[in-house]
Amino acid sequence: MEIVHFQRKRRETGNHSIESYFKTIRDLQATDINVSVKIPRYVSNGFFKRLYIAIESFFYQKDVNHTTGDIHFINIFLSKKKNILTVHDCGFLKRITGINFEIVKFFWYTLPAKKTNYITVNSNATKQDLLTYIRFPEEKIKVIYIFVPEVHKPNIKLFNKEKPVIFQLGTAPNKNIPRIAAALNGIACKYIILGSLDNDTINILKKNNIDFENINYSITDEEVANLYKQCDIVSFASTLEGFGMPIAEANATGRVVVTSNTTSMPEIAGNAAQLVDPFDINSIRNGFLKVINDDSYREQLIQNGFENVKRFDKHEIANQYYNLYRKIVAENTKAQ
Repeated sequence: MEIVHFQRKRRETGNHSIESYFKTIRDLQATDINVSVKIPRYVSNGFFKRLYIAIESFFYQKDVNHTTGDIHFINIFLSKKKNILTVHDCGFLKRITGINFEIVKFFWYTLPAKKTNYITVNSNATKQDLLTYIRFPEEKIKVIYIFVPEVHKPNIKLFNKEKPVIFQLGTAPNKNIPRIAAALNGIACKYIILGSLDNDTINILKKNNIDFENINYSITDEEVANLYKQCDIVSFASTLEGFGMPIAEANATGRVVVTSNTTSMPEIAGNAAQLVDPFDINSIRNGFLKVINDDSYREQLIQNGFENVKRFDKHEIANQYYNLYRKIVAENTKAQ
């Protein structure tokens, strides 16, 4: 059984998590399945390069064609009955309006969905979000979670109640740093932020008298894992997330999490995080104070986290993809 992962060409800067995720899936491939990867000649940028990428993809089809994310538009040129499309989130559609919204929705969601047999998403929240934008059989949208990389392992650390270290991953607008900064005003803590900060956000942090450290350069997965180990609390009070990997990574490490009660985050957190309203500064503040001051509650969340993270095992998740590949091949064989 031959499977191809159609994968975007990496940009010089940007998030490469999709590529790392599916590389691990390929590394775990079953004996009856051979998974290859097709990376296009060009970065997805501009009409003509995207047209080239789509046409090029046509000539690399296998028993199952899996578009792993970002370059959804290539599905237009692929065989529908063999196609899987992975949609990681619909966040970009929420940030654009007018003609740009219509173009992106049509070429990245509506039209690719019409040429897709199955869609995979990384949470039920993303599934429901996607169904607000496209018409597609709900039973053919499969929720397959993201696995936690093995670099994140349990680490025992004495909680620093006097001045806890709070680790923040990401600085995009949805990461909600201005509200978090306002919520932390007056709470003794060290706020470590991974990602590039603009001047406005830096000024907000200073205005709220936050003792912060900004790591705005590329670091390895091992270095990220060490930041989890060094912190006391993981901050993930985002306004929108398609999945919420830092929740699971914090659970795996044994760190308490403060995250949001919206989109995918309650689903991923289960009973293993303090949930807050990301639009309410007082709610965020009370959430941090709760995990700082209530020792038994904090410890219970950490223990719950070790159980919660078992849902995100790489072997189980790889098997879910391989079972879907087998299902498509079996359906197509039966139809012949």
